[in-house]
Amino acid sequence: MKTDIEIARAASMNHILDVAKSINLSEDDIELYGKHKAKISLDVYKRLENRQDGKLILVTAINPTAAGEGKTTVNIGLSMGLNKIGCNTITALREPSLGPSFGVKGGAAGGGFAQVVPMEDINLHFTGDMHAITSSHNLISAMLDNHIHQGNDLKIDVRRIVWKRVVDLNDRALRYITVGLGGPTNGVPRQDGFDITVASEIMAILCLATSLEDLKARVAKIIVAYDMDKKPVTVDDLKATGAVTILLKDAIKPNLVQTVENTPAIIHGGPFANIAHGCNSVMATQTALKLADYVVTEAGFGADLGAEKFLDIKCPQAGLKPNAVVIVATIRALKMHGGLKKTELATEDLDALKNGFTNLEKHIENIKKYNLPLVVAVNNFPTDTQAELDLLIQLCKELGVEVSLTEVWAKGGAGAEDLARKVVSVMEEESRFTQLYSYDDSINKKIETIATEIYGADSVIYAKGVKTKIKKLVELGYDNLPICMAKTQYSFSDNPKALGRPSGFDITISDIVVNAGAGFIVALTGDIMRMPGLPKVPAACNMDIDEDGIIKGLF
Repeated sequence: MKTDIEIARAASMNHILDVAKSINLSEDDIELYGKHKAKISLDVYKRLENRQDGKLILVTAINPTAAGEGKTTVNIGLSMGLNKIGCNTITALREPSLGPSFGVKGGAAGGGFAQVVPMEDINLHFTGDMHAITSSHNLISAMLDNHIHQGNDLKIDVRRIVWKRVVDLNDRALRYITVGLGGPTNGVPRQDGFDITVASEIMAILCLATSLEDLKARVAKIIVAYDMDKKPVTVDDLKATGAVTILLKDAIKPNLVQTVENTPAIIHGGPFANIAHGCNSVMATQTALKLADYVVTEAGFGADLGAEKFLDIKCPQAGLKPNAVVIVATIRALKMHGGLKKTELATEDLDALKNGFTNLEKHIENIKKYNLPLVVAVNNFPTDTQAELDLLIQLCKELGVEVSLTEVWAKGGAGAEDLARKVVSVMEEESRFTQLYSYDDSINKKIETIATEIYGADSVIYAKGVKTKIKKLVELGYDNLPICMAKTQYSFSDNPKALGRPSGFDITISDIVVNAGAGFIVALTGDIMRMPGLPKVPAACNMDIDEDGIIKGLF
C-alpha cells in the first residue's frame, strides 16, 4: 500500500481555476498561489450574503487515543461521498500547525484516499497564514516591550503582562524565558514565555471575525497587560491595531484547494481544540455555505472539546445552525478506552469494546443535548472482526443512533456513500439546534455547566486566586462571554489517563484568562499547557528531501 504522501503526489489535481469554476467562482473571485492553491476574495461572501445557506454538517469524534480515529479523513471522505451521490458539497477544514507536523501527531490533511491536496504544501507553509499570525502577534509583543523601554507612559505593571510571544513549533524550552537582559539598551528585564501560534488570540480572532473591519475591531480589544491600577491595557492603547491588521490583510482570506477526488476544500485557520476553540474560520464556513448545498466541517479532538466549542462559541457568534453531527469512532480506539494496550488491539475482545463504548455513549448523549441529529461513523480497520462490528452496531442501535461503516482511507468517496446517504436522511427535518448554556449565566455557572453536563464531573474546584480573577472579570464587564475550556483531549476529565467514561471526579480550574478580542473566557484545567514539547523521536527525524525536491516522511 502506498503511503499518504505517495497517494497525494499521484492524485490527478485540477487547476485551481477549474476547482473555483465548479463552485461558480470566477477568476476575479480568487487570488492564485500557483496552480493548485488560491485565496477567495472577501467580496464573494458580500456578493452572496442574501443567498440561502446550504446544510452544515459537523464531524467530531470520541476522545482521541494512540490507536487513531481518523476524524479529518472521514470528514474528507464524507464530502467526496456526498458528491458521489449527487450532493453539491464542499469540505471546510482547519490548517495544520507545524508543531504537530514535525512532532508526533502529523499533519491535518487526511489520509489514504481521503486527503486534501497539495498535501505537502497544506502541511507546511501553505499560503503563509500561520506566519502572518505569528508575525502580527509578535509585533504586539515588540511594541509592548518597546513602550515599557521608552518610558512606559501607560504605567504598565511588568508583573501583570499577560501577552506572551508565539512560534508555530513545539519547543518546550521557550515556555518560560527572561527578556530584556544585557543592559539598559536592551529593554526592561522581565519574565516572559512562548505559546504555540495556534494558541494565540490572534488565531482565535482570525477564525471568529466576520470581516476585515470586525477583525480590526477585535484586535483593538486584546488585553496585553494591566497597569498599576489593575486596569486593562489593550492593543489599541499601544497604537498597534492598524499595523497588526495590515499583517493579516491576506491571511483573513479563506484558502481554496481540493481533495484527491477534486471536491472543493476551503481550509482556513487552525486553533487547537484542547487550548483554543478548535474550529476553522467563520468566514470560510459562511462562504462555503453560500457556494454549496452541503458543507462538511470539523472541530478538533473529541466532541467534549471541539464540538462543544463549535456549538457554544462559533455557532452563536456567527449565527450558524448546524443540521447534523457525525461522531467518528474506531473499534481499536474504543478497545483502548476499554482498557487494552495499543499492542493488544489486533486481538478480538468484545468485553474491552463494550467497556470502551461508554466513551462513545457519553459523546452521543452530549450531542443530543443540543437537539441535533447524529450518525456514528465507524472508521473501519482490517483488524476489526465481524463480531466486534456487530456488537458496536447493536450498542448504537440500542441508543437509537444510526451507524455507518466507512472505508474512506482505502476507497475514498466510494467508502463513504452509505454514510453520506444516512447523513442526508437524518437532515430531513429543519435544525432544532439549542445552545448548552446562556451567555447571560454567571462565569461560574457556565464553567460548571460544561464540567458537569459535558464532562460528567461531580463538581468544579477553583485553584487559589481563580475566584478573585473571576470577580475582576465581572467588574470589567466580561461576564457575558462564553467559556473556552482548555483541557486534555484524552479524557472527559482533566486527567489524561482516565479513559473511557470516568466518574466520581472533579474538574480543577487552574487559571482563567479573558480573550476580549476573540470574545471568550479561557478556563484552564489541570496541567494543560499552551506550548507543547517534542517527543523523544520527533517525526522530523524521519523526514528528508532529495535533489529533485521530492519530500519523504511527511504524513
